[in-house]
Amino acid sequence: MQTGLQRLAGRIILSDGWTRALIAFLAGAVLVLGLAPFNVPAVGFVSFPLLVWLLDGASGKPGAGLIRRSCPAFRIGWCFGFGYFVAGLWWLGAAILVDGAEFWWALPLAVFALPMALAIYWGLAAALARLFWSDGALRLFALAASIALFEDLRGMLLTGFTWNTVGAIAAPVPLLMGSVSVVGLNGLTLLSVFVFSLPALLATPARGRALASVFGVVLVGAHVAYGWWHVSNAPAGHVAGVTLRLVQPNILQGQKWDPAEAERIFSRQLELTQAPMPPAPILQGDGSAQTPSTEPGRRLVVWPESSFPFILTQRPDAVASLAEALGPGDTLIAGATRMEGEGAKARFFNSVYVIGEDGTILDAQDKLHLVPFGEYLPFQALLESWGINQLTHLPGGFSPGASRRDLEAGPGGPRFLPLICYEIIFPGEIGTRATRPDFILNVTNDAWYGRTPGPYQHLRQAQLTAVAFGLPLVRAANTGISIVTDSVGRPVAGLALGQGGTVDADLPLPGAPTPYARWGEKVFYGLLALFGLAAVIGYVRFRRSAD
Repeated sequence: MQTGLQRLAGRIILSDGWTRALIAFLAGAVLVLGLAPFNVPAVGFVSFPLLVWLLDGASGKPGAGLIRRSCPAFRIGWCFGFGYFVAGLWWLGAAILVDGAEFWWALPLAVFALPMALAIYWGLAAALARLFWSDGALRLFALAASIALFEDLRGMLLTGFTWNTVGAIAAPVPLLMGSVSVVGLNGLTLLSVFVFSLPALLATPARGRALASVFGVVLVGAHVAYGWWHVSNAPAGHVAGVTLRLVQPNILQGQKWDPAEAERIFSRQLELTQAPMPPAPILQGDGSAQTPSTEPGRRLVVWPESSFPFILTQRPDAVASLAEALGPGDTLIAGATRMEGEGAKARFFNSVYVIGEDGTILDAQDKLHLVPFGEYLPFQALLESWGINQLTHLPGGFSPGASRRDLEAGPGGPRFLPLICYEIIFPGEIGTRATRPDFILNVTNDAWYGRTPGPYQHLRQAQLTAVAFGLPLVRAANTGISIVTDSVGRPVAGLALGQGGTVDADLPLPGAPTPYARWGEKVFYGLLALFGLAAVIGYVRFRRSAD
């Protein structure tokens, strides 16, 4: 007698045509509920079993060539990925609508064409997994290894776009973020896909089902137990003599580069910099209250990405205003557009400035990983001849920085690693470092995306990167979400999306160097090799039993 789950699996395995494509699309779209701001990881136990059953029925014609045999699996993976990326990235269209009259033509490209392109990675992952498919539990290793491999490639090829990696679904709260400090986000993707796929074994006869289930339970238990240990052993306290003020001016994107608004925007940020500290304690993520220190010392004031609505070095009056707003011992860390050269030869950089209490620019770091079509235009001469321009209103867009390095928050101040906007979603680019900063700084302008899931997804990935390296996160966002977290991802203080004001907090202590900080992606690649080996073993056994 078949159970209801077995009958469902059988129907999905035997489905065809548009029915199969629709099931795959919906399974991928539902998976987005596991991401921020929804945070329902349980949907993974629905989406991935559906994908396994669809691939069970995606065998090619006997005797066909490799490509033709792989096409059914590729179609399933592509439809699944398309659903996932459309549902998870639709909010990119909000950035296009900021200048709707000029960029209306790009709306379908952002909402549909980009997800269609990203879905190719999932199509290739499904096709590769199906080549090593078996009738036992080891086929789950093939699926997990293939998806993790192509998710890793998605973060590297064509400048990379590793947004909404599946591993983030398994880490919705700090208690479940600790594993990323060992295996990295790609490693968490590898293990998550395997665990999420396990219910598929309940509906189909599978060799090794019991052993695979035990392994999955061990993985989940280790994930939770290590997360608890990781949080419990986080360093308590703060860096002595250092306080933070994050400025969240809440400037709408349509106003940000309007010349008529420039002085008001600048004045607004000066006012917030000088505003008195709120008397009420700030509620932390663990439910306790934190009152920022009022002891004399160094104050770090952080403004978000592209804070100055002009080129600061061309405005001595603005430099003087900064000197008046900053008090003794203050250091301003601010996102700014930096210019080199003059006239037609001028180059622009999306940068972070370190500014002393007298308004002097002490140091700067330029953004390395620019956003294609947003901050620069690939094949610029050709596309501009077709009337296509980047979203930033700068001649030639931004130029990338030369190298990544830590900055010092004023003479003798704490050292920090500046990551501008979505640079923080590429932990692999940070790599293992000879020196260790005291915190990670992320300045961003998520006003492009309004009140959509985009800013929440960005914040989650910023937290995971900081946790991977065991460092506090100091994040200033124009419209939110500005936040300070400790070295294990727990919020210390923050300001919600769409609010204006300041975030005042002490600077949390950095944690000890994590395994990921020491070894980078090596742990992930080791696990990937083991999962790949298990998939090959399952395939060889399956072929031998079939002969």
